Amino acid sequence: MNKVKIKRGDMVQVIAGKEVGRTGRVLLIDREKGKIVVEGLNMQTKHQKPNRANQTGGITRREAPLHISNVMYLHKDKPTRIGYKVETTDGKVVKKRYAKSTGELID
Repeated sequence: MNKVKIKRGDMVQVIAGKEVGRTGRVLLIDREKGKIVVEGLNMQTKHQKPNRANQTGGITRREAPLHISNVMYLHKDKPTRIGYKVETTDGKVVKKRYAKSTGELID
């Protein structure tokens, strides 16, 4: 799997699939499988039996993972690709993310 350029907490927009056009914040990233969980998107229902943690059981809704290629980073409310710029400050090499559409640093 290629390097994942999106981090937890980033705002992303879905560009493919049934949730196309919707946006949300990244909750979880699975780098090995190339999956990403976005807050409030790709909701699935899960039927749970009662247990010690959940006394009542019932039907719960939770976010299911999306493939990372189906989302794009949102920069100023527009989807953009992410690149890296390598800067040297005080003899240290620092790798920073930037939005390819505007050229501005992200973090």
